[in-house]
Amino acid sequence: MAMISDPQPHKPLVSADVDARADGISQKTVLYGGRKARLSLNIVIVGCGLGGLAAAHALAKAGHKVTVLEDAPAIGEVGAGIQVSPNVSKLLIRWGLGETLKKIAVLPEGIEFRRWQNGEKLGYTTWGSRMVDDYGAPYYHIHRADFHKLLYDLASPHIKLRLGSRVVSVDPSAPSCTLASGEVVHCDLLLGADGLKSIIRETVLGVPDKAVPTGDAAYRALVPVEKMINDPELKDFIDRPRMIGWIGPGRHIMTYPVRAKKEFNMVLLHPDDGSVESWQAEGSAEKMRADFRGWDPKIQKLLEMVPSTLKWKLMDRKPLHTWVHPSGKVALLGDACHPMLPYRAQGAAMAIEDGAVLGNLFSRLSHPRQIKPLLYAFELLRLPRTAQVQGSSSLNQKIFHLPDGPEQLQRDKEMKQAMNGEAGLGNPNQWADTKKSAELFGYDADKAVDEWWAERGEREIGRLASESMMERAKL
Repeated sequence: MAMISDPQPHKPLVSADVDARADGISQKTVLYGGRKARLSLNIVIVGCGLGGLAAAHALAKAGHKVTVLEDAPAIGEVGAGIQVSPNVSKLLIRWGLGETLKKIAVLPEGIEFRRWQNGEKLGYTTWGSRMVDDYGAPYYHIHRADFHKLLYDLASPHIKLRLGSRVVSVDPSAPSCTLASGEVVHCDLLLGADGLKSIIRETVLGVPDKAVPTGDAAYRALVPVEKMINDPELKDFIDRPRMIGWIGPGRHIMTYPVRAKKEFNMVLLHPDDGSVESWQAEGSAEKMRADFRGWDPKIQKLLEMVPSTLKWKLMDRKPLHTWVHPSGKVALLGDACHPMLPYRAQGAAMAIEDGAVLGNLFSRLSHPRQIKPLLYAFELLRLPRTAQVQGSSSLNQKIFHLPDGPEQLQRDKEMKQAMNGEAGLGNPNQWADTKKSAELFGYDADKAVDEWWAERGEREIGRLASESMMERAKL
Protein backbone atom coordinates (compact mmCIF):
# COMPACT_ATOMS: atom_id res chain seq x y z
CA MET A 1 0.00 0.00 0.00
CA ALA A 2 1.49 3.34 -0.99
CA MET A 3 1.95 5.79 1.85
CA ILE A 4 0.45 9.25 1.51
CA SER A 5 3.23 11.80 1.46
CA ASP A 6 2.96 14.71 3.88
CA PRO A 7 4.66 17.82 2.56
CA GLN A 8 4.57 19.66 5.88
CA PRO A 9 7.53 19.50 8.29
CA HIS A 10 7.10 17.39 11.41
CA LYS A 11 8.20 18.20 14.92
CA PRO A 12 10.57 15.72 16.54
CA LEU A 13 9.29 13.42 19.26
CA VAL A 14 9.59 14.85 22.76
CA SER A 15 11.48 13.15 25.58
CA ALA A 16 9.51 12.05 28.62
CA ASP A 17 10.08 13.69 31.98
CA VAL A 18 12.74 11.99 34.11
CA ASP A 19 10.07 11.14 36.69
CA ALA A 20 7.82 9.49 34.09
CA ARG A 21 9.05 6.00 34.91
CA ALA A 22 7.23 2.78 35.69
CA ASP A 23 10.08 0.29 35.49
CA GLY A 24 9.30 -2.98 37.24
CA ILE A 25 5.80 -1.98 38.28
CA SER A 26 3.84 -4.30 35.99
CA GLN A 27 5.77 -7.34 37.19
CA LYS A 28 4.34 -6.72 40.67
CA THR A 29 0.71 -6.05 39.81
CA VAL A 30 -2.01 -8.70 39.73
CA LEU A 31 -4.94 -8.14 37.39
CA TYR A 32 -8.24 -9.98 36.99
CA GLY A 33 -7.97 -11.48 40.46
CA GLY A 34 -4.95 -13.46 39.30
CA ARG A 35 -6.93 -15.15 36.50
CA LYS A 36 -5.00 -15.92 33.31
CA ALA A 37 -6.22 -17.47 30.09
CA ARG A 38 -5.98 -21.25 30.04
CA LEU A 39 -5.44 -20.97 26.29
CA SER A 40 -2.60 -18.57 25.48
CA LEU A 41 -2.82 -16.86 22.08
CA ASN A 42 -0.19 -15.37 19.82
CA ILE A 43 -1.62 -11.86 19.42
CA VAL A 44 -0.31 -9.20 17.02
CA ILE A 45 -1.25 -5.58 17.66
CA VAL A 46 -0.63 -3.09 14.86
CA GLY A 47 0.20 0.31 16.34
CA CYS A 48 2.18 1.42 19.39
CA GLY A 49 0.13 4.42 20.45
CA LEU A 50 -1.61 4.81 23.79
CA GLY A 51 -4.40 2.37 22.87
CA GLY A 52 -2.04 -0.20 21.39
CA LEU A 53 0.20 -0.15 24.45
CA ALA A 54 -2.76 -0.36 26.84
CA ALA A 55 -4.14 -3.38 24.97
CA ALA A 56 -0.68 -4.99 24.82
CA HIS A 57 -0.22 -4.59 28.56
CA ALA A 58 -3.69 -5.86 29.46
CA LEU A 59 -3.57 -8.87 27.10
CA ALA A 60 -0.08 -9.84 28.22
CA LYS A 61 -1.16 -9.68 31.85
CA ALA A 62 -4.08 -11.92 30.85
CA GLY A 63 -1.57 -14.60 29.82
CA HIS A 64 -1.15 -14.05 26.08
CA LYS A 65 1.97 -13.68 23.92
CA VAL A 66 1.83 -10.21 22.38
CA THR A 67 3.79 -8.68 19.49
CA VAL A 68 3.36 -5.01 18.63
CA LEU A 69 4.17 -3.86 15.08
CA GLU A 70 4.95 -0.16 14.75
CA ASP A 71 5.57 1.67 11.48
CA ALA A 72 7.78 4.37 13.03
CA PRO A 73 11.52 3.78 13.54
CA ALA A 74 11.26 5.12 17.11
CA ILE A 75 8.44 5.43 19.62
CA GLY A 76 7.38 8.50 21.49
CA GLU A 77 4.93 11.38 21.45
CA VAL A 78 4.70 14.99 20.38
CA GLY A 79 4.83 17.90 22.82
CA ALA A 80 1.27 18.34 23.98
CA GLY A 81 -0.96 17.83 26.98
CA ILE A 82 -3.62 15.21 27.47
CA GLN A 83 -6.44 14.73 29.95
CA VAL A 84 -6.73 11.63 32.12
CA SER A 85 -10.28 11.52 33.44
CA PRO A 86 -11.43 9.22 36.29
CA ASN A 87 -12.65 6.48 33.93
CA VAL A 88 -8.99 6.06 32.89
CA SER A 89 -7.09 7.03 36.04
CA LYS A 90 -8.86 4.25 37.97
CA LEU A 91 -7.40 1.77 35.46
CA LEU A 92 -3.93 3.32 35.66
CA ILE A 93 -4.01 3.17 39.46
CA ARG A 94 -5.08 -0.48 39.25
CA TRP A 95 -2.14 -1.06 36.91
CA GLY A 96 0.23 0.37 39.52
CA LEU A 97 0.74 3.95 38.32
CA GLY A 98 -0.96 5.81 41.17
CA GLU A 99 2.15 7.18 42.91
CA THR A 100 3.89 8.08 39.64
CA LEU A 101 0.87 10.06 38.44
CA LYS A 102 0.91 12.08 41.65
CA LYS A 103 4.50 13.11 40.86
CA ILE A 104 4.25 14.09 37.22
CA ALA A 105 0.60 15.01 36.56
CA VAL A 106 -1.46 18.02 37.65
CA LEU A 107 -4.70 17.73 39.63
CA PRO A 108 -6.99 20.49 38.27
CA GLU A 109 -9.35 22.28 40.63
CA GLY A 110 -12.06 22.41 37.98
CA ILE A 111 -13.10 23.46 34.50
CA GLU A 112 -13.87 27.09 33.73
CA PHE A 113 -15.42 28.74 30.66
CA ARG A 114 -14.77 32.35 29.64
CA ARG A 115 -16.01 34.73 26.97
CA TRP A 116 -13.62 35.12 24.08
CA GLN A 117 -13.33 38.93 24.02
CA ASN A 118 -12.83 39.88 27.64
CA GLY A 119 -12.41 36.68 29.67
CA GLU A 120 -15.76 37.10 31.46
CA LYS A 121 -16.40 33.98 33.51
CA LEU A 122 -19.35 32.07 32.04
CA GLY A 123 -19.20 28.67 33.71
CA TYR A 124 -17.37 26.62 36.29
CA THR A 125 -17.51 23.01 37.51
CA THR A 126 -15.51 21.89 40.54
CA TRP A 127 -13.22 18.88 40.12
CA GLY A 128 -10.30 18.36 42.51
CA SER A 129 -11.05 15.90 45.32
CA ARG A 130 -14.71 15.75 44.28
CA MET A 131 -13.74 13.53 41.37
CA VAL A 132 -12.44 10.89 43.78
CA ASP A 133 -15.52 11.26 45.98
CA ASP A 134 -18.00 11.07 43.11
CA TYR A 135 -16.30 8.74 40.61
CA GLY A 136 -13.69 6.82 42.57
CA ALA A 137 -10.53 8.26 40.96
CA PRO A 138 -8.85 11.61 40.28
CA TYR A 139 -8.87 13.76 37.16
CA TYR A 140 -5.35 14.51 35.91
CA HIS A 141 -3.64 16.61 33.27
CA ILE A 142 -0.46 15.05 31.90
CA HIS A 143 2.05 15.46 29.07
CA ARG A 144 1.48 13.06 26.17
CA ALA A 145 5.11 11.94 26.08
CA ASP A 146 5.03 11.14 29.81
CA PHE A 147 1.79 9.20 29.44
CA HIS A 148 3.13 7.20 26.52
CA LYS A 149 6.33 6.40 28.42
CA LEU A 150 4.38 5.09 31.43
CA LEU A 151 2.28 2.76 29.28
CA TYR A 152 5.39 1.62 27.43
CA ASP A 153 7.09 0.83 30.74
CA LEU A 154 4.08 -1.25 31.79
CA ALA A 155 3.87 -3.22 28.57
CA SER A 156 7.50 -3.62 27.48
CA PRO A 157 8.60 -6.35 29.93
CA HIS A 158 5.84 -8.65 28.64
CA ILE A 159 5.72 -8.01 24.89
CA LYS A 160 7.81 -8.07 21.73
CA LEU A 161 7.98 -4.66 20.03
CA ARG A 162 9.03 -4.43 16.39
CA LEU A 163 9.76 -0.92 15.15
CA GLY A 164 9.97 0.02 11.47
CA SER A 165 7.37 -2.63 10.66
CA ARG A 166 4.85 -1.14 8.25
CA VAL A 167 1.87 -3.33 7.49
CA VAL A 168 0.85 -3.16 3.82
CA SER A 169 -1.75 -5.92 3.59
CA VAL A 170 -3.77 -8.28 5.76
CA ASP A 171 -5.08 -11.82 5.30
CA PRO A 172 -7.97 -11.97 7.79
CA SER A 173 -8.61 -15.68 7.34
CA ALA A 174 -5.11 -16.78 8.42
CA PRO A 175 -4.79 -14.32 10.17
CA SER A 176 -1.56 -12.69 9.05
CA CYS A 177 -0.20 -9.39 7.88
CA THR A 178 2.44 -8.61 5.30
CA LEU A 179 5.06 -5.98 6.03
CA ALA A 180 6.64 -3.58 3.56
CA SER A 181 9.76 -5.75 3.72
CA GLY A 182 7.75 -8.67 2.31
CA GLU A 183 7.78 -10.61 5.58
CA VAL A 184 4.50 -12.30 6.51
CA VAL A 185 3.68 -12.20 10.24
CA HIS A 186 1.28 -14.94 11.38
CA CYS A 187 -0.76 -14.93 14.57
CA ASP A 188 -3.90 -16.29 16.24
CA LEU A 189 -5.50 -12.88 16.64
CA LEU A 190 -4.79 -9.57 14.87
CA LEU A 191 -5.80 -6.26 16.46
CA GLY A 192 -5.70 -2.96 14.61
CA ALA A 193 -4.67 -0.07 16.86
CA ASP A 194 -3.25 1.76 13.88
CA GLY A 195 -5.11 5.02 14.28
CA LEU A 196 -7.03 7.36 12.04
CA LYS A 197 -5.52 6.09 8.78
CA SER A 198 -5.87 2.43 9.75
CA ILE A 199 -5.19 -0.19 7.11
CA ILE A 200 -6.77 -2.81 9.38
CA ARG A 201 -10.06 -0.88 9.35
CA GLU A 202 -10.39 -1.30 5.59
CA THR A 203 -9.80 -5.04 6.03
CA VAL A 204 -12.51 -5.31 8.68
CA LEU A 205 -15.06 -3.27 6.73
CA GLY A 206 -14.19 -4.63 3.30
CA VAL A 207 -14.36 -1.13 1.80
CA PRO A 208 -12.44 2.13 2.26
CA ASP A 209 -13.79 4.32 5.04
CA LYS A 210 -13.16 7.98 4.30
CA ALA A 211 -13.04 10.68 6.93
CA VAL A 212 -15.20 13.79 6.66
CA PRO A 213 -13.67 17.23 7.34
CA THR A 214 -15.21 18.98 10.35
CA GLY A 215 -14.27 22.39 9.03
CA ASP A 216 -11.98 22.88 12.03
CA ALA A 217 -8.25 22.61 12.60
CA ALA A 218 -6.29 22.86 15.84
CA TYR A 219 -3.05 24.38 17.02
CA ARG A 220 -1.25 22.76 19.96
CA ALA A 221 1.38 24.63 21.93
CA LEU A 222 3.25 24.50 25.23
CA VAL A 223 4.29 27.62 27.13
CA PRO A 224 7.18 27.36 29.63
CA VAL A 225 5.75 28.28 33.02
CA GLU A 226 8.80 30.39 33.92
CA LYS A 227 7.59 32.86 31.29
CA MET A 228 4.21 33.18 33.03
CA ILE A 229 4.96 33.41 36.72
CA ASN A 230 6.12 37.06 36.68
CA ASP A 231 2.73 38.19 35.37
CA PRO A 232 0.13 38.15 38.21
CA GLU A 233 -2.75 37.54 35.78
CA LEU A 234 -1.06 34.53 34.17
CA LYS A 235 0.49 33.25 37.40
CA ASP A 236 -3.04 32.59 38.67
CA PHE A 237 -3.45 29.94 35.94
CA ILE A 238 -0.55 28.04 37.54
CA ASP A 239 -1.20 28.71 41.22
CA ARG A 240 -4.81 27.57 40.86
CA PRO A 241 -4.52 24.87 38.18
CA ARG A 242 -7.69 24.30 36.22
CA MET A 243 -8.82 23.74 32.67
CA ILE A 244 -9.86 27.08 31.23
CA GLY A 245 -11.76 27.38 27.97
CA TRP A 246 -12.32 30.60 26.06
CA ILE A 247 -15.28 30.14 23.68
CA GLY A 248 -16.17 32.37 20.75
CA PRO A 249 -17.58 32.54 17.22
CA GLY A 250 -16.15 29.64 15.22
CA ARG A 251 -13.23 29.20 17.62
CA HIS A 252 -12.27 28.15 21.13
CA ILE A 253 -9.15 27.71 23.24
CA MET A 254 -8.49 25.16 26.01
CA THR A 255 -5.60 25.55 28.44
CA TYR A 256 -4.15 23.76 31.47
CA PRO A 257 -0.77 23.15 33.15
CA VAL A 258 1.08 19.82 32.81
CA ARG A 259 4.36 18.24 34.03
CA ALA A 260 3.88 19.15 37.70
CA LYS A 261 3.03 22.70 36.58
CA LYS A 262 6.27 23.21 34.65
CA GLU A 263 4.55 23.69 31.27
CA PHE A 264 1.25 25.24 30.20
CA ASN A 265 -0.68 23.42 27.47
CA MET A 266 -2.80 25.25 24.91
CA VAL A 267 -5.16 23.84 22.27
CA LEU A 268 -6.63 26.38 19.86
CA LEU A 269 -9.50 25.33 17.58
CA HIS A 270 -10.20 27.46 14.50
CA PRO A 271 -11.67 27.24 10.96
CA ASP A 272 -9.49 24.99 8.81
CA ASP A 273 -7.44 26.73 6.16
CA GLY A 274 -5.57 23.87 4.56
CA SER A 275 -4.14 21.78 7.41
CA VAL A 276 -3.20 18.11 7.16
CA GLU A 277 -4.56 15.18 9.18
CA SER A 278 -1.41 14.68 11.23
CA TRP A 279 -0.55 15.03 14.91
CA GLN A 280 3.02 16.07 14.11
CA ALA A 281 2.70 18.75 11.41
CA GLU A 282 4.39 21.98 12.40
CA GLY A 283 2.31 25.15 12.24
CA SER A 284 3.11 28.85 12.20
CA ALA A 285 3.13 30.61 15.57
CA GLU A 286 2.65 33.95 13.77
CA LYS A 287 -0.39 32.64 11.90
CA MET A 288 -1.77 31.28 15.19
CA ARG A 289 -1.46 34.70 16.81
CA ALA A 290 -3.17 36.32 13.83
CA ASP A 291 -6.06 33.81 13.98
CA PHE A 292 -6.84 34.86 17.57
CA ARG A 293 -6.18 38.58 17.34
CA GLY A 294 -8.81 40.51 19.31
CA TRP A 295 -9.34 37.80 21.92
CA ASP A 296 -8.97 38.32 25.67
CA PRO A 297 -5.78 40.30 26.50
CA LYS A 298 -4.63 37.38 28.68
CA ILE A 299 -4.72 35.17 25.57
CA GLN A 300 -2.63 37.73 23.70
CA LYS A 301 -0.01 37.61 26.46
CA LEU A 302 0.07 33.80 26.34
CA LEU A 303 0.34 33.63 22.57
CA GLU A 304 3.33 35.97 22.60
CA MET A 305 5.07 33.38 24.80
CA VAL A 306 4.49 30.44 22.43
CA PRO A 307 7.80 29.42 20.83
CA SER A 308 6.36 26.94 18.29
CA THR A 309 3.15 25.11 17.49
CA LEU A 310 1.73 21.93 16.00
CA LYS A 311 -1.30 22.10 13.72
CA TRP A 312 -3.63 19.43 12.47
CA LYS A 313 -6.84 19.09 10.49
CA LEU A 314 -9.80 17.69 12.43
CA MET A 315 -11.56 14.91 10.57
CA ASP A 316 -14.68 13.07 11.68
CA ARG A 317 -15.86 9.52 11.12
CA LYS A 318 -19.29 8.22 11.98
CA PRO A 319 -19.54 5.19 14.30
CA LEU A 320 -18.83 1.97 12.40
CA HIS A 321 -21.40 -0.81 12.15
CA THR A 322 -18.82 -3.37 13.30
CA TRP A 323 -15.27 -3.58 14.67
CA VAL A 324 -14.82 -7.31 14.02
CA HIS A 325 -14.02 -9.03 10.72
CA PRO A 326 -16.42 -11.92 9.86
CA SER A 327 -13.52 -14.36 10.21
CA GLY A 328 -13.51 -13.66 13.94
CA LYS A 329 -9.73 -13.28 13.88
CA VAL A 330 -9.27 -9.54 13.28
CA ALA A 331 -10.66 -6.60 15.25
CA LEU A 332 -10.15 -2.88 15.80
CA LEU A 333 -9.66 -0.63 18.80
CA GLY A 334 -9.04 3.03 19.57
CA ASP A 335 -8.91 5.64 16.82
CA ALA A 336 -8.95 2.89 14.20
CA CYS A 337 -12.64 2.33 14.93
CA HIS A 338 -13.88 5.32 16.95
CA PRO A 339 -11.75 8.45 16.39
CA MET A 340 -12.78 11.19 18.81
CA LEU A 341 -12.86 14.89 18.12
CA PRO A 342 -11.02 16.73 20.92
CA TYR A 343 -14.03 18.71 22.16
CA ARG A 344 -14.70 16.23 25.02
CA ALA A 345 -11.09 15.17 25.68
CA GLN A 346 -11.86 11.45 25.57
CA GLY A 347 -9.92 10.05 22.58
CA ALA A 348 -7.11 8.40 24.55
CA ALA A 349 -9.49 7.48 27.35
CA MET A 350 -11.73 5.43 25.06
CA ALA A 351 -8.74 3.66 23.50
CA ILE A 352 -7.34 2.71 26.92
CA GLU A 353 -10.75 1.49 28.04
CA ASP A 354 -10.79 -0.70 24.90
CA GLY A 355 -7.48 -2.25 25.92
CA ALA A 356 -8.69 -2.92 29.44
CA VAL A 357 -11.88 -4.60 28.22
CA LEU A 358 -9.96 -6.81 25.79
CA GLY A 359 -7.56 -7.90 28.52
CA ASN A 360 -10.33 -8.76 30.94
CA LEU A 361 -12.37 -10.66 28.37
CA PHE A 362 -9.44 -12.65 27.03
CA SER A 363 -8.24 -13.55 30.51
CA ARG A 364 -11.22 -15.95 30.40
CA LEU A 365 -10.20 -17.74 27.19
CA SER A 366 -9.87 -21.51 27.42
CA HIS A 367 -10.81 -22.78 23.93
CA PRO A 368 -10.38 -21.54 20.31
CA ARG A 369 -14.16 -21.59 19.83
CA GLN A 370 -14.39 -18.69 22.27
CA ILE A 371 -12.20 -16.25 20.32
CA LYS A 372 -14.84 -14.96 17.91
CA PRO A 373 -17.60 -14.63 20.53
CA LEU A 374 -15.22 -12.79 22.83
CA LEU A 375 -14.43 -10.30 20.05
CA TYR A 376 -18.13 -9.70 19.49
CA ALA A 377 -18.55 -9.32 23.25
CA PHE A 378 -15.85 -6.64 23.12
CA GLU A 379 -17.75 -4.87 20.35
CA LEU A 380 -21.01 -5.17 22.28
CA LEU A 381 -19.50 -3.70 25.42
CA ARG A 382 -17.61 -0.89 23.72
CA LEU A 383 -19.30 0.29 20.51
CA PRO A 384 -22.41 1.90 22.10
CA ARG A 385 -20.33 3.74 24.71
CA THR A 386 -17.79 5.10 22.25
CA ALA A 387 -20.53 6.13 19.81
CA GLN A 388 -22.21 8.08 22.61
CA VAL A 389 -18.97 9.85 23.49
CA GLN A 390 -18.33 10.62 19.81
CA GLY A 391 -21.74 12.31 19.70
CA SER A 392 -21.05 14.26 22.89
CA SER A 393 -17.75 15.48 21.45
CA SER A 394 -19.36 16.65 18.23
CA LEU A 395 -22.04 18.49 20.22
CA ASN A 396 -19.40 20.60 21.96
CA GLN A 397 -18.13 21.83 18.60
CA LYS A 398 -21.51 23.48 18.04
CA ILE A 399 -21.88 24.70 21.64
CA PHE A 400 -18.44 26.29 21.88
CA HIS A 401 -18.45 27.94 18.45
CA LEU A 402 -21.83 29.71 18.41
CA PRO A 403 -21.74 33.13 16.74
CA ASP A 404 -22.51 36.06 19.00
CA GLY A 405 -26.26 36.51 19.15
CA PRO A 406 -29.40 35.09 20.78
CA GLU A 407 -28.23 31.46 20.92
CA GLN A 408 -24.89 32.49 22.40
CA LEU A 409 -26.60 34.65 25.02
CA GLN A 410 -28.88 31.76 26.00
CA ARG A 411 -25.88 29.40 26.21
CA ASP A 412 -24.03 31.82 28.46
CA LYS A 413 -27.08 32.30 30.66
CA GLU A 414 -27.51 28.55 31.15
CA MET A 415 -23.80 28.05 31.88
CA LYS A 416 -23.96 30.74 34.56
CA GLN A 417 -27.04 29.13 36.08
CA ALA A 418 -25.20 25.83 36.48
CA MET A 419 -22.21 27.67 37.95
CA ASN A 420 -24.53 29.24 40.53
CA GLY A 421 -25.80 25.87 41.68
CA GLU A 422 -28.92 25.50 39.56
CA ALA A 423 -29.71 22.18 37.86
CA GLY A 424 -26.98 21.12 35.45
CA LEU A 425 -28.91 18.47 33.54
CA GLY A 426 -28.82 19.24 29.84
CA ASN A 427 -26.51 22.21 30.45
CA PRO A 428 -24.34 23.45 27.56
CA ASN A 429 -21.44 23.00 29.98
CA GLN A 430 -21.55 19.22 29.62
CA TRP A 431 -19.19 18.81 32.59
CA ALA A 432 -21.89 20.40 34.79
CA ASP A 433 -24.41 17.74 33.72
CA THR A 434 -24.19 15.28 36.61
CA LYS A 435 -25.91 12.51 34.66
CA LYS A 436 -23.46 12.73 31.76
CA SER A 437 -20.51 12.95 34.15
CA ALA A 438 -21.64 9.88 36.07
CA GLU A 439 -21.99 7.91 32.82
CA LEU A 440 -18.61 9.07 31.50
CA PHE A 441 -16.39 9.30 34.57
CA GLY A 442 -18.07 6.67 36.74
CA TYR A 443 -17.45 3.93 34.18
CA ASP A 444 -15.08 1.12 35.17
CA ALA A 445 -13.98 -1.06 32.25
CA ASP A 446 -13.18 -4.08 34.43
CA LYS A 447 -16.45 -3.81 36.34
CA ALA A 448 -18.37 -3.58 33.06
CA VAL A 449 -16.79 -6.84 31.85
CA ASP A 450 -17.25 -8.62 35.19
CA GLU A 451 -20.94 -7.70 35.31
CA TRP A 452 -21.54 -8.70 31.69
CA TRP A 453 -19.75 -12.01 32.20
CA ALA A 454 -21.88 -12.82 35.24
CA GLU A 455 -25.09 -11.89 33.43
CA ARG A 456 -24.41 -13.36 29.97
CA GLY A 457 -20.81 -14.25 29.22
CA GLU A 458 -20.44 -17.33 31.37
CA ARG A 459 -23.64 -18.77 29.98
CA GLU A 460 -23.06 -17.85 26.33
CA ILE A 461 -19.26 -18.12 25.97
CA GLY A 462 -17.93 -19.94 29.01
CA ARG A 463 -19.92 -23.06 28.16
CA LEU A 464 -18.32 -23.37 24.71
CA ALA A 465 -15.16 -24.86 26.21
CA SER A 466 -17.03 -27.54 28.18
CA GLU A 467 -19.24 -28.36 25.18
CA SER A 468 -16.15 -28.89 23.04
CA MET A 469 -14.69 -31.20 25.64
CA MET A 470 -17.91 -33.21 25.74
CA GLU A 471 -17.95 -33.47 21.93
CA ARG A 472 -14.38 -34.80 21.91
CA ALA A 473 -15.24 -37.29 24.64
CA LYS A 474 -18.01 -38.75 22.43
CA LEU A 475 -15.63 -39.39 19.53
